[in-house]
Amino acid sequence: MRGLMRKFFKALLVFLFLYISSVSLFSQETDKIISSFFDEALTDRTAYGHLKYLCKQTGGRICGSDAAAKAVRYTMQALRDAGADTVWLQEVQVPHWVRGTEKCTIISKKQKSTDLSVATLGLSVPTPMNGLTAGVIEVKNIQDLQTKDRKQIEGKIVFFNNKVDNRLVNTFTGYSGAVRERTMGAAEASKYGAVAVIVRSVTQSLDDFPHTGVTSYDDGTDKIPAVAVSTLGAESLSNYIKNDPDLRIRLLTKCKRYNDTISYNVIGEIRGSEKPHEIITAGGHLDSWDITEGAHDDAGGCVQAIEMIRMYKKLGIRPKRTIRAVMFMNEEMSGTGGRKYAQSGEGNGDVHYAALESDRGVMSPRGFSFDAEGKRLQDLQSLQKWFNPYNISEFEKGGGGSDINPLKAKGALLIGYLPDPQRYFSYHHSANDTFDQVNIRELQMGSAAIASLIYLIDMSDL
Repeated sequence: MRGLMRKFFKALLVFLFLYISSVSLFSQETDKIISSFFDEALTDRTAYGHLKYLCKQTGGRICGSDAAAKAVRYTMQALRDAGADTVWLQEVQVPHWVRGTEKCTIISKKQKSTDLSVATLGLSVPTPMNGLTAGVIEVKNIQDLQTKDRKQIEGKIVFFNNKVDNRLVNTFTGYSGAVRERTMGAAEASKYGAVAVIVRSVTQSLDDFPHTGVTSYDDGTDKIPAVAVSTLGAESLSNYIKNDPDLRIRLLTKCKRYNDTISYNVIGEIRGSEKPHEIITAGGHLDSWDITEGAHDDAGGCVQAIEMIRMYKKLGIRPKRTIRAVMFMNEEMSGTGGRKYAQSGEGNGDVHYAALESDRGVMSPRGFSFDAEGKRLQDLQSLQKWFNPYNISEFEKGGGGSDINPLKAKGALLIGYLPDPQRYFSYHHSANDTFDQVNIRELQMGSAAIASLIYLIDMSDL
């Protein structure tokens, strides 16, 4: 009996020794690979070249435009150059809306007339050909509008002056608290007989850059023109109204919506060595608003996905699962690119295992958010230890992004990339979102962080 016990304990010790040794070897190998991602990203400038081209040669990549088509061709070649095993285009139906002329002038008998910096909201209808001139009423938000009598609104331009709450440290929470007027303001004001809306730009900054974005209309109500005014312009307009309640606004917009057209998601992948039908996706959206180079929103996110492919290939890392980089089309207007991508692989056994979206700018990385809870969230949070050397510490419960959200119904783990949020809305949807606003080290710290997390999720079988 004692002999059997000795053999058992000896076997157990051998097993524990081998297990501890394998864990130690895995730890050393993982450290080495993650370090190699950061070393490669921080010493290579390929990504910066891609970003510069997208900003300077295809700026204003609004879906349906020639610029967007040029960006599709460029990123397709960039993925090939990065070494993707397969690169292809996925057809997407997109809106085709063109901005045209836009002008907004304050007309006052008490003060000097002045022009305001405005940007027509995406999918807005135009003013009459010669513009419109009307009185203006200032409200804070939609709730404030709903307290008014129709007689106060009818025939007037509604000015939504909803300021982002700068006390909120999380700038995305502040943005969420003020964006409803941009997306729904025109539809709501139309119900009261308004002839147009002017919406304060949704940003924490006080500057003269108007920040555009999409607006929507309700079926069965009149469609009225909608523009965003810069925050300095909003302050000026509010002061004008206080001094002259009878002032008028002349608004001219010549935007036009054409029939929907075809564009493409751009997809490149490295085929998995063990579980090729399980797909891990990382991506950003290739389209941007027409008034901007779209550096942070979201050329940078696309470049980081291309970098993931390039670094895997350059470093000779073979994933177990298939790793995909996706440049989604039409995030800004109606999200058809994300919905179309969620259909990929149907019928051939592919499984969307996990998906990460980078669409919060490419400032310094802070961490990631996960659409998970309980034990799974704890397991994901345990991966944070690998990022301690790089000061990346925020591994939190949250979501992914609008382009990957349709993958949740397919069972995918959704992940959001979290860079420092404080400057993002200074650029978002404005002409201020330019190539020179991106720091290459911040961009590439993010590229390495994304590649590292994708590697850990693939190898850890979470």
